[in-house]
Amino acid sequence: MIDLRDILETASSFSLLPNVVEKDYVLGWILAGINAHEELAENWVFKGGTCLKKCYFETYRFSEDLDFTLLDGSHLHEDFLIPVFEEVVSWVAEQSGLTLPAEQVEFDIYENPRGHISCQGKIPYRGPVSPTSGGWPKIKLDLTADERLVLPAMRREVFHPYTDRPEEGIWSNCYAYEEAFAEKLRALGERTRPRDLYDVVNLYRHTDSRPAASVLLDVLQQKCDFKSIPVPTLESLLPHRMDLEAMWSDMLAHQLPVLPPLSDFWGALPEIFAWITSGTKIPTRPFIQYGAGESPVRTRVLPMGIPIRSRSTLEIIRFAAANQLCVDLTYDGRVRRIEPYSLRQTTEGNYVLHAIRSDSGEHRLYRVDKMQGATVTSQVFTPRYAVEITSTGPLAVAPSTPAPRVPRVRTASRSHRSGPTYVYRCSVCRKLFYKKRMESRLNRHKNPGGYQCPGRTGVYVRTNY
Repeated sequence: MIDLRDILETASSFSLLPNVVEKDYVLGWILAGINAHEELAENWVFKGGTCLKKCYFETYRFSEDLDFTLLDGSHLHEDFLIPVFEEVVSWVAEQSGLTLPAEQVEFDIYENPRGHISCQGKIPYRGPVSPTSGGWPKIKLDLTADERLVLPAMRREVFHPYTDRPEEGIWSNCYAYEEAFAEKLRALGERTRPRDLYDVVNLYRHTDSRPAASVLLDVLQQKCDFKSIPVPTLESLLPHRMDLEAMWSDMLAHQLPVLPPLSDFWGALPEIFAWITSGTKIPTRPFIQYGAGESPVRTRVLPMGIPIRSRSTLEIIRFAAANQLCVDLTYDGRVRRIEPYSLRQTTEGNYVLHAIRSDSGEHRLYRVDKMQGATVTSQVFTPRYAVEITSTGPLAVAPSTPAPRVPRVRTASRSHRSGPTYVYRCSVCRKLFYKKRMESRLNRHKNPGGYQCPGRTGVYVRTNY
């Protein structure tokens, strides 16, 4: 397990709370445990905002949950999930040094608004930051089996920027990029939450990864048809503007170093929907002028040649660039407010940042090893050039080499379909829960409208055999 100092340094670099970084660290190890389990690795497909953060763009909002589509619906049973996750958390604890009490892992099986079975799980943990007394922080799992995968799942490496990263890396079976984008658009139309708006606009702004509009629309239409809901349009979102304003800070501020203004993201929607629905050609921006012999640096992980003391500064700049926010850069003892555009390597081997001074509009060049610090500001800029210094270059259709084999969790043979299932209804929100034990206690959970229900004693409904 990494040291407390590592968590605190990372949190300080990104202006985040230490517990947010610790949860990101634990999320990576839980993904490793799921990938190492022979019954889960190929049957559970990672999706959602955490998938985007961990498998596609490391310079992204930090997330808190793990969402999966299950290819085998029979996994949605407590008598399968509980023993399997006893094995998973035991493996993770052994490999990472985290404390994960298997006896406190919980799963609530319930009937979702579509009339199918879903599951919410909670995995307690203690890491370098977590207090040794009091309640346990938890990783939440959202599991569904009634989703349509339009495109084949992809095997991608999980971004785990910590010193105890396994030598073979961490890998996950996850949504293809086009499907993850379409899923976010569908979610934006169906529930219209701040994180969905943030994700849709960010995905669109990653121009080097942007899929063809016709492909994205086709996937979106198939996913909406499967759920019998209309394809979202700009007009259908307009009534939700005030709700987004009210929830914007509460739902996003703790996941980002600086919260961009809602107006900047809302204002991007007309262009996005015009591109999706009518194939409107998006004007391309020229690349910022650079010196002879310079080569672009657009890699998922920063090159090892960049000095350690400069790496956190550069990550802050990459976050700001991806969110189109200006940066206050400390350089030669003075602070300049800049628009960051491109990271390049010179023929002499130096790394340089091409930027525009926000006050004068002048093109400036800054050597990375001479940067003394950077702070993200809330000032939005409209790009004058193509923003190249994002979290990744063009996305490969698949890894160039197969994912390495990792030590597998040893599993015991089991029959998870046998025995009765006891059905309880929440006395507050009337949501149904399916349990393998006669236990009426219900934990806090999402009600059918997606909001938190405090959890009460459930009312017994029936027994399924």
